[in-house]
Amino acid sequence: MDVDRDLYRKVVGRYATGIAIVTTVDAGVDHAMTVNSFASVSLDPLLALFCAEKIARFHDSVLKAGVWGVSVLAEDAEEVSRFFAHRGRPLEGQLADRPHHRGYLGVPLLDDAVATLECRTTGVHDGGDHTIIVGAVEHVGTPRDGEPLLYHEGRYRRF
Repeated sequence: MDVDRDLYRKVVGRYATGIAIVTTVDAGVDHAMTVNSFASVSLDPLLALFCAEKIARFHDSVLKAGVWGVSVLAEDAEEVSRFFAHRGRPLEGQLADRPHHRGYLGVPLLDDAVATLECRTTGVHDGGDHTIIVGAVEHVGTPRDGEPLLYHEGRYRRF
């Protein structure tokens, strides 16, 4: 049976997700991308995953780097999410105006995040027009208290 793409998007859009910024460093250059396809995979061992669109410049950089950070956005960070979701933004200095620090693995993590994780890639799987990247979780943090930013039915939402 053929499934209509627009209907599929509407159906999966009813599943509320959190919003995170995934970051990496490739050849000394910081890369960042907004994702809502982030998930915890396993508690033993500690594994997480996210999906990267194959045509995004972030895709090849994160695969090459082999390490990545996740900054779970707070409900007041819609503008940050939109910025890092925008295609074609300048690569150099894209984190310059965003308070951040280097994690244990050297990846940038946003200071205003409600949760952070640092991962080392352990698996890469084909996911159609995306790549599913699985990583061993090596460090976690809760930089501040707050509610997460949500995405549901094509719109940002809050608790």
